[in-house]
This record gives sequence, structure tokens and C-alpha cells, in this order.
Amino acid sequence: MSAHHITAAPASTARTVGLVGTVLALGYFAVLMSSYLGGYWLINTQGQPIAGDFVNVWAAGRLALDGHAAGAYDWTLHKAAEVSAVGHGFDNYYGWHYPPFFLFAAAALAIMPYSAASLVWLIATLPGYLAAMRAIVGLRAGILLALGFPAALWNATAGQNGFLTASLIGGTLALMERHPLLAGCCLGLLTYKPHFGLLFPIVLIADKRWKVIAAASVVALALGALSLIVFGSETWLAFFEWMPTTSKLVLGQGAADWHRLQSIFGFVRAHGGGQALAWAAQGAVTLTLAAALVWLWRTRAAFELKAAALSAAALLATPYVYTYDLVALAIPVAYLVRIGLTRGFIALDVAGLIAASALLLAFPFVNTNVGLAATLVVVALIASRVWVSESAET
Repeated sequence: MSAHHITAAPASTARTVGLVGTVLALGYFAVLMSSYLGGYWLINTQGQPIAGDFVNVWAAGRLALDGHAAGAYDWTLHKAAEVSAVGHGFDNYYGWHYPPFFLFAAAALAIMPYSAASLVWLIATLPGYLAAMRAIVGLRAGILLALGFPAALWNATAGQNGFLTASLIGGTLALMERHPLLAGCCLGLLTYKPHFGLLFPIVLIADKRWKVIAAASVVALALGALSLIVFGSETWLAFFEWMPTTSKLVLGQGAADWHRLQSIFGFVRAHGGGQALAWAAQGAVTLTLAAALVWLWRTRAAFELKAAALSAAALLATPYVYTYDLVALAIPVAYLVRIGLTRGFIALDVAGLIAASALLLAFPFVNTNVGLAATLVVVALIASRVWVSESAET
């Protein structure tokens, strides 16, 4: 083993990963319980449900159950449903930003009272995320790494869908080699947030993964057709009418705060850059990532390296990414840990992973795009691994 590698045995290192994950996960649980008891999570000090990110899901589902699915894209109707969900007025508006087929999940959740549904949502989406991490790293270490990943805490506090996004990206990659049709099903389901799948078709075509492409296409088309039948064409028309308005508000006017966008686009806007510069920077990064991935996936590099690169790049390629979405950053981290456990860690790995975790944990306390910085650190670690791999072959 070279001087650039940590000399700890894989079993010892796996135990260390598990121990760190356990400590962090217990810390997150303590934070959640403290927030709950203090009236900052789920229920306020008056015993009323708190209107958080999940309220937009429940409200959209309630409208769908009441036969007004297209109303999820009508801000007046949707806000009224949100107020009804929590039983009191509130200042913010949480928009419904998803294609109509995600209304199936929303409607299933809206059968329950809001507070119960918000917990069920987190509990129901967690196992898929844990399963993906287990498949990549291994049973105990993978699960504990997943639970201890910092973005998991922010996803739980927001009641968001980061666990689902991570499970679908991780499932696509973990299943790709042995079960390409199942991998394609995961990718097809990822179209509920299509901006995270921008680079997948490019890579899959370059690597001739036709079964994955076919399965993903069938699933996406089937979801679209089923939602068209159940919710009606007016819901899809409302969705397409709504998209430009939301894009203008979030990416044009910064309605959700530029510092909260964990993307190149958000970083440029947060630090004084204009819209044209932000789009140019985002476009340049996305095109560079696409070209680099095509090159990498055509080499003889280990699949773990390719999967790590694609899953990390997927988060950099979109202008629309928030801290709770960065639960999916656990997927490339898991592949890096898997490589380290089987082939030895590069000395930079540990420092980089600690830095990325610290950046994610600092999110509520630092008014800048720390999630983007964490993603860039992980990408740099992957790039260093690719460099070592290519140097070893030459």
C-alpha cells in the first residue's frame, strides 16, 4: 500500500464508519426530539401543527382526493388547502412543484391527518434510502452511514423528499449492473424530480445501457398516462402553465432566497452576479460535467468510480437544488467509502469527507451556499480517485 493510503484494515475502518454514523444519528435524534418538545418541529407551543415544506404535499393530495387535482397548481386554492391542513393561518406559501403523477403519493398521504402524514412520509421514504446505502457499502456500515449523513437531519426537519430522491438515484446505480430493468424503474420514478436526471440519459446512451433506458422510458410514460387518466388533462395543462411562473419566481427573482439554492446558479446570484452570468456559469459547469462523464464511462475505470461521479454530478448539473436534496450526496460518498474499504483510503479522503459533513451541518448557521461547497468537495475527492486510477494504469 502506498504512502498516500491509510493503513487501517478495512474491518477496522468499517467499524469506525459505523461508530461515527451512530454518534451522529443519535445526535440528530436528540435535535429532533428537542425541537419537537420545544414547539419547533411538527407541533408548535400551542399544540397546533406547524406549516412546513410537507404542507404543500398534503394540500395537493387533499385537492386531488376532493376531485380538484388541477387546483394544486392554483396558488389561491392550494394555499387555502394548506391553511386547512394545519388549522390556522401562516405567512409563507409552499408551492406544489411536481408533475401530476406525484399526486398519487400526495393523495395517499392526505387520507391521514396532516401531522400523522408528515411523520409517515419520512418513515415511509427512509427504508429505500437505507436499502440503497446498504447495497453500496454493506449492511451495518451502510445503514449507519446513511443515518449519520448530515443532510438527513435537514430533510427530516423540513419534512421533505430527500430520502426518496437519494433512494432512486442510489437504486438506479446500485442495480444497474446486475438488474438493469429494475435500475430503469428507479430512474423512471426519479422523473418526479426530472432536473436530477439531466445527465443520466447522456451517460446511459454513451455506455449503451439500453435496458435501463427502455425501462425508465416505460415507467415514465406509464406514470404520465395513468395520471392523465385519473387526474385529467386539465391537471397536466395547469402544470405546464405553472412551470414558467415558478421558474421566474425561484430562479428569476430569488423568491426562496439565493443562499438556499445549493447550486452554481444560486451561488452566483447570492454573491451579486446577474441572471445572465448565473445561467452562463451553470451551463458551462453542466456541459463540462456531461463531457467528463462521457469520457469516464467509456474508460475502464471501476464502476464504483463511475457511479460516484454520475451521482455527484447530477446534483451539480441543476440550478434547482436545496440542502434537503443533498441527502442524495450520500450516494457518491457511499461509493467513495466502498472504494476505500476495499482498496484503501487516499489520505485526502478522510479530511475531505469530514469537511463536506461539517459544511452540511453548518447550513443553518452560515448565510452562504455551504451545500454547494460540500458537493464540490465530494466531486474533488472523486476526481482525485479518477486521477490515481488513471495514473496507475499508465
